[in-house]
Amino acid sequence: AILIGIGFAIYKFAGLPTKSQIAKIKSWLLYAVSKAEQELGGKTGILKLIMVYDMFITRFPLVAKIISFNTFSFWVDEALDEMKELLKDNKAVKAVIENNIVIK
Repeated sequence: AILIGIGFAIYKFAGLPTKSQIAKIKSWLLYAVSKAEQELGGKTGILKLIMVYDMFITRFPLVAKIISFNTFSFWVDEALDEMKELLKDNKAVKAVIENNIVIK
């Protein structure tokens, strides 16, 4: 049982995403939170988080099994902060999200 525990710990550590993978995930999360904001609008925080998490486990199933939900939530918060900055600084992005314009 101890060997299995050690083996699992090594497997989990070896499977952790690299810095470049984390950067890709965080970039994708910006898209995902923007899409959730576009579809669900304001004041729907928990619903948006659920939607983004569902999209995440579909897109990154292995990573979803390895990282904690707390880590995921932290990454989502970072993506939300970045999206808020984009909304302040970029009128085109703001129009897409607020006017529910579909990006193709």
